[in-house]
Amino acid sequence: MSEYSYKDLLKKVHSEAPTARIDDDRFKVPKAEVFYEGNTTVIKNFDKIVDMLNRDPMHVLKFLLGSFGTAGDFVNGRVTFQGKIPLKTLQDRLEEYIDTYVMCSECNRPDTHLLKKDRTILIHCDACGAFRSVGSMKKKKTMTPMEMLKEGGIYDLTIKDIGKRGDGVAFFDKYVVYIPGAIKGATVKVKIEKISGTVAFGRIAQ
Repeated sequence: MSEYSYKDLLKKVHSEAPTARIDDDRFKVPKAEVFYEGNTTVIKNFDKIVDMLNRDPMHVLKFLLGSFGTAGDFVNGRVTFQGKIPLKTLQDRLEEYIDTYVMCSECNRPDTHLLKKDRTILIHCDACGAFRSVGSMKKKKTMTPMEMLKEGGIYDLTIKDIGKRGDGVAFFDKYVVYIPGAIKGATVKVKIEKISGTVAFGRIAQ
């Protein structure tokens, strides 16, 4: 005869049942719905994204503006950025924000909120009770060399647009790269000559 009663077995099953699938179903961040107006980029469902993240829209916007090195506004639920920013770059930066400011590093759940202690931002997980500083998470997520441009380095870049001065415009992770004489749609080897913040200038390598 089993040493467990029916109620004991039922409690054991519930306690050992995995909860990850429930969390995954509940935490589905909408993909950015992006369109372009002239030389601006618009995320029209930004309010729905930040609602799911349970974060202040201005905090998320400040992070994105810093990542792109551009200006922008949050009005009527949507965000407008100056410049044309590729959809993949926008989505990558949103995922970086989620990893840095939302997900718990211990239980990998999104049930967190931000606290500020002196000048340090802490993330407190309501699910497991863990605390961590945002700074410690950033150190763990430092970019690999392949994700960073270096002056003097040569990179294969695809020209996505033509700037106002006729220079080709390419994108490399968070960087916008200007290349004189490049043709839109072409993939060229570019030598980086100067980097200023998230803007870089290069020339077609011979």
